[in-house]
Amino acid sequence: MCGICGIYQYGPGEPVREESLRGMLHSIRHRGPDGEGMHLEPMLGLGARRLSIIDVAGGGQPIYNEDGSIVVVFNGEIYNYRELAHDLQSRGHRFKTACDTEVIVHLYEEAGDDCVRMLRGMFAFAVWDSRQRRLLLARDRLGIKPLYYADEGRLVFGSEIKCLFHDPHVQPRANLKALGNFLSLKYVPSPQTMFAGVASLPPGYLMTCDAGGVSIRPYWDLSFASRTNGHVREEEYAEQLSALLRECVQSQLVSDVPFGAFLSGGVDSSLVVALMSESLQRPVRTYSIGYDGDGEQCSELAYARLVAERYQTDHHEVIVRAGDLVNLAEKIVWHFDQPIAEQAALPNYLVAEAAARDVKMVLTGEGGDELFAGYARYAGERLSPLFRYVPQQAKSLALAAIAGIPRLRRPKLALQAWCETEEVSRLTKWFPLLNSEMKSQLMSEELKRNLNDASPEQVFAQQLARADGADVLSRMLYVDTKLFLPDALLARGDKASMAVSLEARVPLLDHKLVEFAASLPSGLKLKGLTRKYLLKKVARRLLPADVIDRKKEGFPTPLNTWFRKEARSFLRDNLSHSAVVRRGLFSPKYVNKLLDDHDSGRGDYAGLLWALVQVELWHRMFIDQNVGARSAVQSSASSVPT
Repeated sequence: MCGICGIYQYGPGEPVREESLRGMLHSIRHRGPDGEGMHLEPMLGLGARRLSIIDVAGGGQPIYNEDGSIVVVFNGEIYNYRELAHDLQSRGHRFKTACDTEVIVHLYEEAGDDCVRMLRGMFAFAVWDSRQRRLLLARDRLGIKPLYYADEGRLVFGSEIKCLFHDPHVQPRANLKALGNFLSLKYVPSPQTMFAGVASLPPGYLMTCDAGGVSIRPYWDLSFASRTNGHVREEEYAEQLSALLRECVQSQLVSDVPFGAFLSGGVDSSLVVALMSESLQRPVRTYSIGYDGDGEQCSELAYARLVAERYQTDHHEVIVRAGDLVNLAEKIVWHFDQPIAEQAALPNYLVAEAAARDVKMVLTGEGGDELFAGYARYAGERLSPLFRYVPQQAKSLALAAIAGIPRLRRPKLALQAWCETEEVSRLTKWFPLLNSEMKSQLMSEELKRNLNDASPEQVFAQQLARADGADVLSRMLYVDTKLFLPDALLARGDKASMAVSLEARVPLLDHKLVEFAASLPSGLKLKGLTRKYLLKKVARRLLPADVIDRKKEGFPTPLNTWFRKEARSFLRDNLSHSAVVRRGLFSPKYVNKLLDDHDSGRGDYAGLLWALVQVELWHRMFIDQNVGARSAVQSSASSVPT
């Protein structure tokens, strides 16, 4: 695991300056505290920061082929590298290290751009072919590892957006269209970012760059059309899934350093811990999050303890308090590069921080909900046909009747979705940070003018046009795998763990398992209204029934209570009338109404208020300080603790 960066002046322009590359590397030093390396030519610079996991002594980067004509910088892990290395050695390639990174340069010599199709793992990398004067960038199939870039005749790229601003040709400017999507979806959908002129390379895509320019194309997509044999019995599917889960977890235990696991108490992370325990000859180190005081009702430690006790893990617990939010909010926004309205950002960061004191790598449970239909919206969408026959007036009356009841958030979401007849509009309604009416009241006139041609429906429509699933559940899972999973959950997980120099692996997102899950009949993922049916069937052999049968809570936090009590001043300071007026993005009157309604209990707007705080903090750090003053980015990078 590392952080990478680079600059390629592929058209006429200035040479690459060493100080720019060093500044880029310095800004992502938390991603790789174990070493730094550069490859520098007049018009090209590549850099890598290393977090040593495999071949600790010999795996420094950049890595070259035998004659030095091909060079790679790499972030991630290749889980089938031993098999690939053995095959490449049989073809005459000579390896200088035992590191997975070196596989890529030799594989590129054999297969060119198609080398990426042979990799099983999580990755973002750059390969420089000096003979062809050609740069190849690639990102893994599911978007586990990030890769950002700016291109205006000079390609600047890196594992984090902030590092791009150390090149004088890239300046931080707000992308208001992306802000509009963020307010609707809770995240910024790729390839957009919150910075104008900066894009995210989408998952499953590669980019090539030479004197002729930049080309981007997909090398992988997820198909739901290729179904498994319909005559296979349910029990046979369960056996296939069980075997594949074991294989994926086992393959990701390769490490030359101590490792552990995050244990939330949910089915996915608990299943990963159970399979790790079966494979290892020692107790698994597990790390869980909980809350006390007013937040204790959100704590899931009891379920995590059931799993820890069954498998006798070396268990560690972290208690999160409101003061942590106040103290760490700026740090989190800095490391995340752009707002992500995931309330789990703080606990994710703190559990990673606790684990990083003991280990350098953890396995996590991300992906199970998107693969096997774990979210309530999937069951909710299954009910939508029943509402086609309900008169529109009756639906509107029902919505009006519950509009003022703060604790009925999910019923409101469902009714808003069921009121839509078009699939793309209906599916978008399951994701709102705020509905269209609230969004219109919240946004300033200036912001509205900038959002005339931007809408989350367009984002969803683009993905739905690529989805080949015959049923609505398959199409929902496809969209979630392409958008919510990489741009919200995986982005949060990568930024939170790498902020403390911790590698986080996600065995449920091995692409072989993802493809198998997509091939399953939808009725084995959502059976009636039972979510994750087949995965839970497999999990029953390994986990306590209480863990499997409990109500899914996601990653609950007591943010709503904190914002009414201990963190109230923090919230109101950052969203004060003067602060909102100065920013010019939102209506001060409406923001004040949100604050008052949340305070009084007339509404629960904790998620939205947290999102607005992030936007404010993000503007201060990245935009206010840095417009026309790149040096401010450098000083900020040094002043914000890593």
